[in-house]
Amino acid sequence: MSTALESPKITYVTLFADETIHPKYEAALKDFERKLGEHYPMYIGDREVLSKEGEFDHRSPIDTSIIVGRFQKGTRENLKEAIEEANKSFENWRSLPWEERVKILARAAELIDERKFEIAAAITYEVGKTRLEALAEAWEAIDAIKYFSRVMHENKGYVKKMGPGGPGEDCTLVCKPYGAWVVISPFNFPFMLANGMASGALITGNTIVMKPTSEAVLPGLMLYKIYRDAGIPPGVVNFVTGPGGNFEKEIVSNPKVAGVAFTGSRDVGMRLFHGFLSEQPYAKPVVMELGSKNPVIVTSRADIGKAVEGVVRAAFGYSGQKCSAASRVYVQRSVKDKFLKALTEKTKNIKVGDPRERETFMGPVINRRAVETFENAVSEVRREKGGNVLVGGKLLSDGSMSKGYYVEPTVISGLPSDHRLFKEELFVPLIVVDEFETLEEALKKANDTDYGLTAGIFSEDISEIRRFFDSIQFGVVYANRRGGATTGAWPGAQSFVAWKGSGATGRGVGGPHYLLNFLREQSQTVVVE
Repeated sequence: MSTALESPKITYVTLFADETIHPKYEAALKDFERKLGEHYPMYIGDREVLSKEGEFDHRSPIDTSIIVGRFQKGTRENLKEAIEEANKSFENWRSLPWEERVKILARAAELIDERKFEIAAAITYEVGKTRLEALAEAWEAIDAIKYFSRVMHENKGYVKKMGPGGPGEDCTLVCKPYGAWVVISPFNFPFMLANGMASGALITGNTIVMKPTSEAVLPGLMLYKIYRDAGIPPGVVNFVTGPGGNFEKEIVSNPKVAGVAFTGSRDVGMRLFHGFLSEQPYAKPVVMELGSKNPVIVTSRADIGKAVEGVVRAAFGYSGQKCSAASRVYVQRSVKDKFLKALTEKTKNIKVGDPRERETFMGPVINRRAVETFENAVSEVRREKGGNVLVGGKLLSDGSMSKGYYVEPTVISGLPSDHRLFKEELFVPLIVVDEFETLEEALKKANDTDYGLTAGIFSEDISEIRRFFDSIQFGVVYANRRGGATTGAWPGAQSFVAWKGSGATGRGVGGPHYLLNFLREQSQTVVVE
């Protein structure tokens, strides 16, 4: 068994080549199938809680006849109780030496490693991820905790000698937690993004109420149980489920909420942000990541094969449903035809289907609403003068895909640069391609968005790469990344930091400053005569 401060046996880099994962993952799928349709409570303090409003079923996007689980329709009163428990538990948890909290989270990392195949099976069934994407998510969560632990050690628990400011002054800067946080996690990384926010809050001494999206409850519940099994006391971590509308008013107005950590859509995030700032008695921290409209620039000096592979992986990995997914590509005019020919051919060969099958590269989208978003976009392109569906554009309903939400990976060209499909995040496997004459033109087009999460360039000219890094207005930027032009940030390697309308703090999960989101400074001075 690995310890939390060691690298796991299999990393994201080696995952694709490791043959031992497949029989273990497939065994986990069979074990998980025996648990389909089970009933699950909420957890508040040391109690299992059932809602007076009953349960809701969550069905798999792989096959909507499959009920993954039955979860509680939590109420505003349930959330209020959970916030109260988190506040009651705060003093004891924050008073625990930071080294002890790190040890407990390190044990959580070990438990994730032990249960990674079970977690991956749940992710596949709940949100339709392929085995490699699902397993990578579990390993990323392990590495996030390891990295946070290292940051806590490097900063000595965020206690630093300062000054003196004057004669005889002994000055110390101490960072302290805020209190009880509400942590709201999305469907696309239901385990890792819940873990990134939750473990960041917990390791710094805060308490939490976890509220996963109703599209992906079970991975969050598994994470809750891992935290508890690792030794986090009841009340320090609480778990509620149900429609967001049941909870939103309580989140923004309850004065005992010290902070909100949210990953999800921009519309919901901004509504929470404005509500929380306006209804609380004073300004409190909000940590948010709100998606993006991520560009890729391909210049005439690019390796076209490398660029095509990087774009395909970034645009169609997990069906285009990553916050970091590439969704618009700007290609220099002189190589546009060559690039599009190669991109179209590679996209045609993508294996779409049941994500439980080993050979599948792209599984379903998450729900009927995503299918409708896809259909509406394709229909709009076909009505637009000059719009061209180069490949894809259809729903898939043959064989094993007949009961799920499957669409073709799609490449679009011929739209005007100011078309809404270059502006709006769709969260489906569809990319739009435009051309440019100069790098300055490409940078201007790439930056012409309210979003600012990830961006990529393909060029073998180092001066073009430097110009790109200097001018692009996005937080996570890559050059010549074959494995994913805009995707694949890893804890301790790439800080997943959002600029502009993609986020709120400018400090990214997986980077050295993220934990500061959950801490406030106190300057302590003792005058020694």
